[in-house]
Amino acid sequence: QVQLVESGGGLVQAGGSLRLSCAASGRTVSSIAMGWFRQAPGKEREFVAAISWSGSSTDYTDSVKARFTISRDNVKNTVSLQMNSLKPDDTALYYCAAKLYSYSMHTTYRRAREYDYWGQGTQVTVSS
Repeated sequence: QVQLVESGGGLVQAGGSLRLSCAASGRTVSSIAMGWFRQAPGKEREFVAAISWSGSSTDYTDSVKARFTISRDNVKNTVSLQMNSLKPDDTALYYCAAKLYSYSMHTTYRRAREYDYWGQGTQVTVSS
């Protein structure tokens, strides 16, 4: 069992930055692939970023490339999402997700159904 708690969301002006954190408990995340997803009102949940359990590989949806950075600290059992140059379209509830078993230490996952555990989400609102 893995419990995930997101933090760091808030209200920011367009062009600003936020750093989301996901704290894991219940077991170490050092061998768990992690991801961030988001869901805007009236829209489906969408993939944002993912990181392999080793941290060697990352993946981003096209709309956030060069603006967002996913990272992990396996000692602190946390995964972070640094979000820069935020746009109003980034407004959403952001979720952290964990996948227990990976194909390899370098594998990342984009599909929500591949993840086993989810946090409750943290709201990000970007004003224009």
